[in-house]
Amino acid sequence: MELIEPIREQAGALQVLRRDLHAHPELGFQEQRTSDLIAATLEGWGIPVHRGLGRTGVVGIVRQGSSTRAVGLRADIDALPVTERNTFAHASVNPGRMHACGHDGHTTMLLAAASYLAQRRDFDGTVYLVFQPAEEGGGGAREMIRDGLFERFPMEAIFGVHNWPGLKVGEFALRPGPVFASANDFTIVIRGRGAHAAMPHNGIDPVPVACQMVQAFQTIISRNKRPIDAGVISVTIVKAGEANNVVPESCELQGTVRTFTVEVLDMIEQRMRRIAESTCQAFEASCEFSFHRNYPPTINHARETGFARELLGSLVGTGNVKDFEPTMGAEDFSYFLLEKPGCYFLIGNGDGAHRSAGHGGGPCMLHNPSYDFNDALIPLGGSMWVRLAEAWLNGRRPGL
Repeated sequence: MELIEPIREQAGALQVLRRDLHAHPELGFQEQRTSDLIAATLEGWGIPVHRGLGRTGVVGIVRQGSSTRAVGLRADIDALPVTERNTFAHASVNPGRMHACGHDGHTTMLLAAASYLAQRRDFDGTVYLVFQPAEEGGGGAREMIRDGLFERFPMEAIFGVHNWPGLKVGEFALRPGPVFASANDFTIVIRGRGAHAAMPHNGIDPVPVACQMVQAFQTIISRNKRPIDAGVISVTIVKAGEANNVVPESCELQGTVRTFTVEVLDMIEQRMRRIAESTCQAFEASCEFSFHRNYPPTINHARETGFARELLGSLVGTGNVKDFEPTMGAEDFSYFLLEKPGCYFLIGNGDGAHRSAGHGGGPCMLHNPSYDFNDALIPLGGSMWVRLAEAWLNGRRPGL
């Protein structure tokens, strides 16, 4: 494992910074203290800073030489609405908010790289340091693009990384093509006619209508979708009734749909709407169908993924660069990849043995109240970003 020595020497100070971020988590588009800290840190290293993209986003610019080549490196900065169970010294001081996904670590790894890049500038071109807000459901990447990210900072490609519990420290994983799914949600309100539960013939019961609908939705996956295409329909909320002797007036269904392609998503939405409306019609009920598309699928570009694979192999050895099995989770880096070539990959966070005394009793998994980022990744992640930027801008094959 080839770590950059000045970054390794800063590991203690960088750990303090990461734990400060962990102790002060902020939700999407509310990351004021976080963005203030990022901006002040970058400016202290002489890095020009632009603020306000995506409301609370920060972009730092490290430029050297005369080349017009440019590359973007992205870290997400927001936290989750989770109550932390850890009681160690750097646990969250903000009730109901927690860095349960490691964005504090992602931010610190990029800051580690920024410090070195600003001092050494062993490249010809521009590195854009993109600190993105509101990844956890807010679509901060989309909002930064709408605010002119790629027009104001014309990068050739953009790269992002996420820590991954269960993958060993010193290992990476990636693959070209789809890696994270699209995330979409739906709400269906079935309206019947209330009645006494002992005399259901006087009403139109929306509950059996909902039951038929939920079962029928699964035939979309098993009979309308090609077996080789991935797709998930999960009804996760059912709301109906106020008393056990009353047929309710309405029943509400909510849930999520995940796919790797827009074509499959289009088909699922159309079939769900038709099934919902036709089922209600068959039972003489009425239907209100709402389908909301959130994050598109995250699809890595082949050339940039090949570049990243070779670069990571030169850093940790080719045997430690694994193939990433796609997940039906979602990631708003997808918006960046719709606009620019790039690659989103994983860095191993270990099995949780790194956690300080006082951690919660749960597993060290993403979105778990007992999670904590592994500080051993900071020198590795910082070195990774430096070598990736240098290799891209200098036009070298990684490792040469």
